[in-house]
Amino acid sequence: MAAVSQLLSVGAGSLRVVVTVSSVNVNGMRAAVKKGFVEWLAASGADVIACQEVRAETSQLPQDVVAPAGWHAHHAPCATKGRNGVSVYSRIEPVEVRVGFGEPEFEDSGRYLEVHLPGLVVASLYLPSGEAGTERQTEKERFMAAFLPYLRELRAKTEAAGAEVIVAGDWNIAHAEIDLKNWKSNRKNSGFLPEERAWLSRVYDEGGYVDVQRRLDPAGPGPYTWWSYRGKAFDNDSGWRIDLQVTTPGLAQRCTSVVVERAPSYELRWSDHAPVTATYDYDLRA
Repeated sequence: MAAVSQLLSVGAGSLRVVVTVSSVNVNGMRAAVKKGFVEWLAASGADVIACQEVRAETSQLPQDVVAPAGWHAHHAPCATKGRNGVSVYSRIEPVEVRVGFGEPEFEDSGRYLEVHLPGLVVASLYLPSGEAGTERQTEKERFMAAFLPYLRELRAKTEAAGAEVIVAGDWNIAHAEIDLKNWKSNRKNSGFLPEERAWLSRVYDEGGYVDVQRRLDPAGPGPYTWWSYRGKAFDNDSGWRIDLQVTTPGLAQRCTSVVVERAPSYELRWSDHAPVTATYDYDLRA
């Protein structure tokens, strides 16, 4: 990855670079470490990795997770211990790091962290999961209402600067029927409510962002990224596609592949989510 890092460090001109970004909800980093996260991280060919639902303070994690060799690691834990938490690992040193998106309610909630690399902003997002008819759902609605204007602002600022954006993470919304196996029985459940799906449409239509998986594979079904630990959901591939990489349109056009790193068997899973890894080949305007 040294070649990519060197290219991104060049301060002038236009250069063709290839950047690979992975995103994964680890479902509790302490548990994931025991099941194989460290080994996955060590073997990863990604340049940037966004993690969600870390659910741990850095003091509770081993050094090879807090500050692994070869990575610039940044963490945004939740003020409420044992909840949420997002991280970003980058082989390229960020020129700026931002926690939260300016909404006071969610600034220390461990749900949003972005790193600014030369010509590229990569954000790790853990959107609230919600629960229909409860306060958890109204919290999710407040988050979405505040987050969309920020996404518009972020796109405008980065495009004016000749840069691109990737918002990678657990969006906790299946946008269409092809994004979950059992859509008929989930029409009244959080994650597939009409108002949530309409909001995600606004991210694409009004915000101008692009779901890179659906750009390359518009027909589906899936590929799914989350499967319940209950029953035979994983074995039957009864999943949801809720882990997304959403980008500015210019970068979306330069996305050459998106792969869901589904574990080969139930026993080899280290999270109930699978990493989503995308490769981008684009012109860096520094």
